[in-house]
Amino acid sequence: MAQAVEEWYKQMPIITRSYLTAAIVTTIGCSLEIISPYKLYLNPKLVVKQYQVWRLVTNFLYFRKMDLDFLFHMFFLARYCKLLEENSFRGRTADFFYMLLFGATVLTGIVLVGGMIPYVSESFAKIIFLSNSLTFMMVYVWSKQNPYIHMSFLGLFTFTAAYLPWVLLGFSVLVGASAWGDLLGMIAGHAYYFLEGVYPRMTGRRPLKTPAVIKALFADEPVVVARPANVRFAAPPVDEVPPNQ
Repeated sequence: MAQAVEEWYKQMPIITRSYLTAAIVTTIGCSLEIISPYKLYLNPKLVVKQYQVWRLVTNFLYFRKMDLDFLFHMFFLARYCKLLEENSFRGRTADFFYMLLFGATVLTGIVLVGGMIPYVSESFAKIIFLSNSLTFMMVYVWSKQNPYIHMSFLGLFTFTAAYLPWVLLGFSVLVGASAWGDLLGMIAGHAYYFLEGVYPRMTGRRPLKTPAVIKALFADEPVVVARPANVRFAAPPVDEVPPNQ
């Protein structure tokens, strides 16, 4: 059993493995009171006035207390982060890292701006950890890139992956959890999907081109896929798409 878990962990791509490890270590450290959550949460005043810039990163690593909700988010992180990195971003680790950086920046910006808007500032002031939102963003992006995959929710009903974010959002509401984190993740995910997928098709320009400095951090080998000559590929019909593994 331990060997199987170790093999599963080693087979994870680098970004997924690093993020999952950092999240688990941080959350366990806080649960054992080795690390204080007060040193990790997003506090703009401390970032600007006391130069505690690490908070811009650490607030994405802490997933609150270790309960069923924590296990759910670790599952989503391990599954959908891995699926994106291995499939959609295969051979493009730098682009995947840039997607996460973009999402983290958008989420932080939304919280900071929302905290200055009357009537909603109190709600945004309560959002001090954005780890759940970043995980939900990855789920949203994956669902947009794989909209026809059939899925099942707890064996109760089936649906296509395009509706996965809405199903999870509804589940959060049903169990009494705050929907703000999921909604923010959906906003950040849709912003990335539009700028990376829709806008380039409309204008021929790609505004989210990964900077060279980030590409230099990752030594990806190009992925070459052999295709027969004079063959056109099209998206398969819904009923021909294999069910989710």
